[in-house]
Amino acid sequence: MFILVALLVLGVLIFVHELGHFIVAKLSGMPVDEFSLGFGPAIASRQWGETRYSLRILPLGGYNKIAGMEPNDDRPNGFTHKPLAARIGVILAGSLSNLVFAVLIFVILFSVMGTPTASNANLIGDIMPKSPAEHAGLQPGDRISMIDGRQTSTWDDVASNIHSKGTSPVTLLIERQGQDFSLVITPEYDPSSKISLIGIVPTTVWLKQGIIPGMQSGLQESYDWSAQIVQSLVQLFTGKVQMQDLSGPVGIVKTLGDTAREGLRYLLILTGILGINLAIVNLLPIPALDGSRLVFLLLEGARGKPINPEKENIIHLVGFAVLMCLVLMITYNDIIRLFSGG
Repeated sequence: MFILVALLVLGVLIFVHELGHFIVAKLSGMPVDEFSLGFGPAIASRQWGETRYSLRILPLGGYNKIAGMEPNDDRPNGFTHKPLAARIGVILAGSLSNLVFAVLIFVILFSVMGTPTASNANLIGDIMPKSPAEHAGLQPGDRISMIDGRQTSTWDDVASNIHSKGTSPVTLLIERQGQDFSLVITPEYDPSSKISLIGIVPTTVWLKQGIIPGMQSGLQESYDWSAQIVQSLVQLFTGKVQMQDLSGPVGIVKTLGDTAREGLRYLLILTGILGINLAIVNLLPIPALDGSRLVFLLLEGARGKPINPEKENIIHLVGFAVLMCLVLMITYNDIIRLFSGG
């Protein structure tokens, strides 16, 4: 069930991306021979007007067969005969559609559904595995009423009292299902945060904003994730992130399936993040991606004449083959992690 949800999310993101290309091509007067979701043999296909709409068996992408973009297709109203600005618009439209879709998701989350925010209540929301709290027997839903005889009515009180004790044992007064009892726990020093922790997480509340604040927060959230994804790509190309740390189709489907179990809100958050990721990655100047076609168009604008179509098609073909090899390598790593529990 959750695998189907994951595939549906990927299908929606691919549909939004290809729909952007499709709409701008149509508005620019370019015939679109086929609008396809997926690759390989067609599961379903239907002709409406000049365009055939297809659903294919491999849900790993999609494409628009736009007039003039295939070799030996020199129709006068095709891609190559349209103004440079129109062609750039068609190439950019897929990624821009994904970005707009992601912003819309985040705006809806902030304005209508709410976003997860740590509560300041003195209730435990979760217990970290192999932590002092887990070893002591604390459970989600426990209320911490006192620490070493001091009242803790908020999460800030709980955190400050634990942090101030260092690695000395602390006595917690716990309320669980109407009964009170005490536990003694020894915090552990965490080098990353440079404070002492027992491994507890506060409960989560979903805060809603108005439409205008929600739009502002949605735009800011989209910008923050965009910056983080760009930073990760820079780290990848500079060697700070290893290839084996990447996730491919199998890893993404697993993550989506796991997130779907947490509920619709978390699934929408991940969908927005993946939409931004798809938009940015597609604009990389890698042959077979939109970014590569954009580079050729910009070179045409600078030179005043197009690159030789045969040479460009060879570059895209070789790039596509390399890209498929890369996807297979990442997918192999995904499968190894999946079966090894990583």
